[in-house]
Parts: sequence; C-alpha cells; structure tokens
Amino acid sequence: MDTLLIKAMGKINLSLDVLRKRDDGYHEVRMIMQTVNLYDELLVTQNQNGKIEINCDKKWLPCNENNLIYKAAKLLLDSANENRGIKIELTKRIPVAAGMAGGSSDAAATLVGLNKFFNLGYSLEELRILGVKIGADVPYCIMGGTALSEGIGEILTPLKGAPECFVVLAKPDINVSTKYVYENLHADTLKVHPDIDGMVESIKRGDIRLIADKMGNVLETVTIQKYPIISKMKESLLKDGAMNSLMSGSGPTVFGLFTDKKKATIALNHLKKQGFVKQGLVTTLTSNTCTMEQK
Repeated sequence: MDTLLIKAMGKINLSLDVLRKRDDGYHEVRMIMQTVNLYDELLVTQNQNGKIEINCDKKWLPCNENNLIYKAAKLLLDSANENRGIKIELTKRIPVAAGMAGGSSDAAATLVGLNKFFNLGYSLEELRILGVKIGADVPYCIMGGTALSEGIGEILTPLKGAPECFVVLAKPDINVSTKYVYENLHADTLKVHPDIDGMVESIKRGDIRLIADKMGNVLETVTIQKYPIISKMKESLLKDGAMNSLMSGSGPTVFGLFTDKKKATIALNHLKKQGFVKQGLVTTLTSNTCTMEQK
C-alpha cells in the first residue's frame, strides 16, 4: 500500500452529564456521543527517513510531538515494535478547541489507519485500549456512530443510530480550554442533571423530537458563565426553529437540530449576520466512523 486517505469524523454530545470527580483527578461522566458529517482528512504515506512527520494545512497548528496524531502514531508503532517512518498530511475541517473532539478524532484515525497501512493486526478493541492513553474521547472516536459513553469516556455502549435530521454547527470566535471547564465544574453541587436514560430510550424509539427534548449539558454551567455568547447563540437557533440547541462538549461550538434544511440554513445565516460565527455549516448526523480509501 503506497497511500491511504482517512476521514476522521467530528462529534457532538447529544447529552452530557458529569457524576463526580474521581480520586485520580478524572471526572466520571455519562454522555451520548454522536458523529456528524464533518471530517478532517489524513493522507498517509511511508517516510523513508524512518521518522514520524506531520504536516497540516493550518500552519498555526503544532506538527511536532505535541500533536495528538504524532502521539498516536508513536504509541502504536512503539507498541508494535515497528521502526518504520510515516508521513501524515492533515487537512483540518473540524474546528479546533471547539468541543467536537477534532484532535481525538485525528488520533483515532491515526491508530485505525496505521494499523491497516502496516497490517499490524490489532483489533478495534485493542486500538481503543491504546487510544484511552491519548485521551478519553479517542476510544469513542474509533467506534463512532451513536453511543453511551461512561467512566471517563472509555466505557462505550453502541446505540441505535439517531434518526435523520439537519444540524447547524456554529463555533464563535473563541477557544475554550477543556481543562479550565472541568476544573471549574463542581459536580457535587449540580442541581440539574440531563436525563441520560431517557435519551437512550428516545434513541431506541427513533423519535428525533423526543431526543431533542432530552438534550442537556452540565458543562454549560461553566462555559456560558465565562462566554455568554453561547447562550445568545442557543437562543437565536431556538427562535429560528431549532427543535433544541446545545453546546457540544466543553464548548464553544453550539448546535441546533432541525427537521427542515432550509430553516437550518436560514438559522445559520442569521447567526452569521449577528457576528456570532467564526466557523459554521449545516450538516447531518451519521453512523460513520473512520473511513479509509487506498490511493
């Protein structure tokens, strides 16, 4: 195999609850994860100099050992006792520091892709075990689709695919530190928690309006307090006909679910006219995970 093109899918959280902070510093969560039709592309070729080389179309992104793609490649190759070099060219479309697991998805795609590229023979479960060493969202990004995520994010239960709808994704011109959000969340004082079990049941029933009704994210209590624009964006989407609107992950990306593509497009354009959007698009939910194509 000379070249492999991998699509790394972005995600949103249809619902996100934090149960407690564990003694090891991690937070115990219950989340409904969902892939969306927005993806980064990773073009993989072998590097004859024996090194791991990362290039990106966004020049401000680090392409050194701090990049999760680099960490994933090194972890997998070291685990397999492989000394061969690899070159990965990244085309970045998923917003950065946006609550959409862009970095985690790239790391997941790297693990899955290099496993195939070098025919290493790892199972998906083995890759997920490796992935959690890089980040809590990586195991889910390897699996993709609709899933209940528990523990620190590594305990995954696949769910029936969410019904069709249109999704407005809108990221304002701010970046949010996941570390800051979790450090300032006091899970033991939260008075309202999303109905995760109700969301799971709504997904089983395939009712998009019930799913929308069950949406919730406790991290909004921290992020919206620091960045009120998120609340304004949610209000705008609801006013323009969204079934519901929520912040994804630790933010600041806001999404709204719509049954009508035209209404979704109008809602996104309204957000843009108000100056709320740095990156935005109308897309759909998907059951796809990392997809690969030999070039």
